[in-house]
Amino acid sequence: MLLKFTKMHGAGNDFVVIDLVTQRCKLRSQDIRKLADRHLGVGCDQVLIVEPPGSPDVDFRYRIFNADGKEVEQCGNGARCFARFVREKKLTRKRVISVETSAGVIELRVRDNHQVEVDMGVPIFEPGRVPFQAGERADSYPLKINDDTLEFGVLSMGNPHAVLTVDNVDTVDIQRLGPLIENHPRFPRRVNAGFMQLVSESEIRLRVFERGAGETLACGTGACAAVVHGISRGWLKGTVTVHLPGGKLSISWAGEGQSVKMTGPTALVFEGTIKI
Repeated sequence: MLLKFTKMHGAGNDFVVIDLVTQRCKLRSQDIRKLADRHLGVGCDQVLIVEPPGSPDVDFRYRIFNADGKEVEQCGNGARCFARFVREKKLTRKRVISVETSAGVIELRVRDNHQVEVDMGVPIFEPGRVPFQAGERADSYPLKINDDTLEFGVLSMGNPHAVLTVDNVDTVDIQRLGPLIENHPRFPRRVNAGFMQLVSESEIRLRVFERGAGETLACGTGACAAVVHGISRGWLKGTVTVHLPGGKLSISWAGEGQSVKMTGPTALVFEGTIKI
């Protein structure tokens, strides 16, 4: 069958968005991999699926698949693109949109100039819920990476993150370290690896090696995780500007037990159809 799609990006983190509200199709993992392939398909970091809601309390169901065809729990940049997509496709007129994900319900607020604010929910620090193998919760955890032992912040923003503070993100060998961290045996569902450089109390630089996708130009949940870790350690305060290779995001967190708020841009790239 021919499937309509829209290519979008949020700060360079790019997506193929599929409307399965007005279209009918059962996508297999090989279909996802074909869509994501940058040589033989459309090309993207993640495929986003818009589905009808599973309960009357939400507006849509939001599903995320990494380029390797595996479904994941959350994607912040994708959530912003999701909000713009459903409005531009006239699937809703709401500016405040409630969306069901496998990690729980999130709220999307559409601002002016294609900016979207996402309530990303409350960070999870308990190791067993990340999931991460550790005896008890700590501010940071030592992880043996080959011959080195490095200190990481570990938490979940609906998906697992390990945050390493570095002196300069430009000099990090992310292609070597990223896969080693992603597949570390203490993370039973693998992990997203963030490399954070502190600039000031209100500004960081960040690169993220995403689980199942490799390094991306931006990662919304990764930005949230880095800022939460920095605020928890007393290095950052309040609202933080996160500079990623593809652009910048604004992340706010009021502290333990509070939701993280993320605001950033969205962009339409092109639309098309592909044979599935």
